[in-house]
Amino acid sequence: MAETGEEETMPAEASGFSDLSDSEFLDLEDTQESSASLSKPGPSSGLPGKDGMLINFPKWKRGLDVLPPMERFHLKYLNVTDLSTQNWCEQQMVYGKELPGFLSPEKAAVLDTGASIHLARELEVHDLVTVPISTKEDAWAVKFLNILSMIPTLQSEGRIREFPVFGEVESVLLVGVIDELHYTAKGELELVELKTRRRPVLPLEAQKKKDCFQVSLYKYIFDAMVQGKVTTASLLHHVKLHPEKPLGPSVLRHAQQGGFSVKSLGDLMELVFLSLTLSDLPVIDILKIEYIHQETATVLGTEIVAFEEKELRSKVQHYLAYWMGHREPQGVDIEEAWKCRMCNYADICEWRKDRGVQSATLEPQAKKAK
Repeated sequence: MAETGEEETMPAEASGFSDLSDSEFLDLEDTQESSASLSKPGPSSGLPGKDGMLINFPKWKRGLDVLPPMERFHLKYLNVTDLSTQNWCEQQMVYGKELPGFLSPEKAAVLDTGASIHLARELEVHDLVTVPISTKEDAWAVKFLNILSMIPTLQSEGRIREFPVFGEVESVLLVGVIDELHYTAKGELELVELKTRRRPVLPLEAQKKKDCFQVSLYKYIFDAMVQGKVTTASLLHHVKLHPEKPLGPSVLRHAQQGGFSVKSLGDLMELVFLSLTLSDLPVIDILKIEYIHQETATVLGTEIVAFEEKELRSKVQHYLAYWMGHREPQGVDIEEAWKCRMCNYADICEWRKDRGVQSATLEPQAKKAK
């Protein structure tokens, strides 16, 4: 039985995985969610806020006095979707980090619909139980209990949804949630990533590229988990968890109902890591992306992704170099300037202005791309 932790007074990061589901938050026709890296807006740059007032965006100075993005954004880990959106436009993601509440009502509605579809699919295979929590240790304990409840299903070749994954890659902790894992008729373990579309058309290749990177990174992290390459020490170091801290009464009660005799987060972590490595779970064999129409739930098409580890690691190293402060963020190349037409931050984007990408040039390129 899956769990969802509900926090009332804690920041989003403390909940363990700030994005409970790494579902698609990108619709090329009319929406563009989080994306990727910071640019250097001028002192007069700004965006309209919810009340119509202009939100000023500070001009960033580049130099040794600027903290690495991981520190500047106060991040202990990154979500898989943080890296996958860098594949779309790194510059856009950083603007999203700087202005986290900037989301149009239309885009919010699209995201809500997509989240509802994901939830409905999850409820097809298990119930959800709300477990009250008050500490980040409780929040992560809920994630670990979810994993423990799903391992037996995977061992018996069943189907699971919303499986949490985490692991250290290039000295950075990455976390995410796999939409679905099941076995094929041939006994192969298949990952399925659900992407909903506002319009009944398949995405452009640029979005498919982003989606393929996302599922490949899921496989890389999941495989490391079942192969014993993820350690408790790494997780404790990055998230600053206290393994000796007793779990809250609600979490303890639920653990006992699940047949787990634990008292602290450390007890639970030890049980999870032992279960992952001793359960003989296979690595993921097949990566599949399924695109469906939001309104009709019609399957628009599927994409089978070839896993290329060398290429994946190269991209991850490049994306993480930004987060570690080793390079400045980058926007799109001139050939992909049509993406700017759908970006909320186009008017303040210094990357676009520095390269002379004017709005007049975007329309023809967008049409040509379609």
